[in-house]
Amino acid sequence: MRNEELTQLLAPVIADLGLECVGVEYSPSHGNSLVRVYIEAADRPVTVDDCEVVSRQVSASLDVHDPIEGRYTLEVSSPGLDRPLYTPEQFARFIGESAKLEVNLPIDGRRRFQGPIRAVEGATILMEQDGVAVRIAHDNIHKAKLVPDFGEEAKKLNKGKKGKKQEVRS
Repeated sequence: MRNEELTQLLAPVIADLGLECVGVEYSPSHGNSLVRVYIEAADRPVTVDDCEVVSRQVSASLDVHDPIEGRYTLEVSSPGLDRPLYTPEQFARFIGESAKLEVNLPIDGRRRFQGPIRAVEGATILMEQDGVAVRIAHDNIHKAKLVPDFGEEAKKLNKGKKGKKQEVRS
């Protein structure tokens, strides 16, 4: 079963709970596979209670439809700061933000890209890599996620910590 098929199966179950299914990752394995479900609430942060309720409902749906052979572990969580990006619509929500992605088929000899998302045109993502615009077909994306920008304040805090460590060593 592919990630997209699991997402189609589980998204309505999650929507019935008033939440959005950001995406599903299925990692098959001998003995114990992994099903990871990312959820989001429209107007508030995702809570542990949200994850618990979704986990119960998704588990019941997977038991009924039985799309996965063998044993599996189900994980439900919020997407986090380095959220995965699964659809062109999700890329469009984060235009201007930096993303890191891997492609299935190399583009100009590259498989990995990192830079700001500049535009989304249908199923094509326009990113900037080293100051050059790169067009990437969504179907060619193997994996993508946002790269959090912690800003200047975080960098200053880090520099302060390095200085303190050096003082302690003296």
